[in-house]
Amino acid sequence: MISKELLVNEGIRAREVRVIGVNGEQLGILTIREALQLAVDAELDLVNVAPQAKPPVCRIMDYGKFKFEQQKKDKEARKNQKIINIKEVRFSPTIEEHDYNTKMRNVVKFLEKGDKVKCSIRFRGRQITHSSIGLQVLEKLAKDIAEYGEVEKKPKMEGRSMIMFLTPKAEK
Repeated sequence: MISKELLVNEGIRAREVRVIGVNGEQLGILTIREALQLAVDAELDLVNVAPQAKPPVCRIMDYGKFKFEQQKKDKEARKNQKIINIKEVRFSPTIEEHDYNTKMRNVVKFLEKGDKVKCSIRFRGRQITHSSIGLQVLEKLAKDIAEYGEVEKKPKMEGRSMIMFLTPKAEK
């Protein structure tokens, strides 16, 4: 959508305006009455396209059609945006092989869908003294999913958790 509405016809408060015709030709600096009369004669609107200019620049155009085109462009731009979600998969430093494989499949599934994945390991109690075990789990995961994604942020301790971010591989 247009962030601010453009001034149209009687809404324009300047005394003199630089007028651009229907086909983009310069009509020169005219009083607001003359400019409005030209727009009425052409059965179109006088739209202030550059209010900050001295004098303001106005264009003779069909304002309804212009707004419609603008909305269509905005809608198209929104449609082409890629929304990236962040999924989280939690591991344990003492994770068993089968649990690890299940969670790794989930990570691969998320990466194939195009989502970023936050892999975290929560250390409980005295496990925090052996954070190198958690690091090994995350490094093994990064190696196992190398064909589907890559490490965006290397494993890093944050409080009692170790966190690593993975992103999907860029498509060729």
